Amino acid sequence: MTQQLIAPKIQSSSAVQPAEEKLQLCWVNIIFFAAFHIIALSAPWFFSWSALGVAIFFHWLCGSIGICLAYHRILTHRSLEVPKWLERILVTCGALALQGGPIFWVAGHSLHHAHTEDNDKDPYSAKRGFWWSHMGWLMFKQDKYFDYDQYKRYAPRTDRDPYYRWLNNNFILVQIALGLALYALGGWSFVIYGIFVRAVTLWHCTWFVNSATHFWGYKNFECEDGSLNLWWVGILAYGEGWHNNHHFRPRVAKAGQRWWEIDVTWWAIQVLRSLGLAKKVVM
Repeated sequence: MTQQLIAPKIQSSSAVQPAEEKLQLCWVNIIFFAAFHIIALSAPWFFSWSALGVAIFFHWLCGSIGICLAYHRILTHRSLEVPKWLERILVTCGALALQGGPIFWVAGHSLHHAHTEDNDKDPYSAKRGFWWSHMGWLMFKQDKYFDYDQYKRYAPRTDRDPYYRWLNNNFILVQIALGLALYALGGWSFVIYGIFVRAVTLWHCTWFVNSATHFWGYKNFECEDGSLNLWWVGILAYGEGWHNNHHFRPRVAKAGQRWWEIDVTWWAIQVLRSLGLAKKVVM
């Protein structure tokens, strides 16, 4: 499986990419994402309350703790520091989200901040349309975003860690190991909900940050880009939907700035602070 398994904006139904670009479809990714969605649709035939609980738990663990806390706020923006042993555990949770390895994810998000809404440099530029930014960018071959030798320079600190380099290449193996563990604990019901339902719902929750929060919402701060705060994405994406706040001050650990802007990931940071495990939290 290639490193192109992750998140994006398509302009209109007739314009997937600028006319000057000739992008080739990535059939590996198309088949991969389609298969996961189809298998997830079989969930009603495997339903159990315990399986649903597994899906909810791993949605939070992989989404809030793995992606939002580890990949985003710790690795990408260095908004806080935790002990290295804990950081690696949290980053492994991020790899379980099936949004690519840590170096790939950090590089893509760093480019998004450095060149927000630039059609040639932002992997999921909103100016290329909602569906492109939501998931369309994942369906095409773009070596500048998906080839390790090219994107690693945008995540040099993460790339220096040998464990993260291994995880970047083997995040699918970690997912398979989780699938085997879930099957041993609860059979196919746990696998369908804990892997497929969880992955598909979490993908879209993350993708809405790239798409919806550049199209709808409000601003607390004036930015040079179209980032907006959108309440329902703030809830679904564990605080990441307060996107305008984040783009105005990317390094700040707390995404929600107003009292009613719920940031579940910030709650986890607060717990780590109270335990003495989170240091140098950027406020």
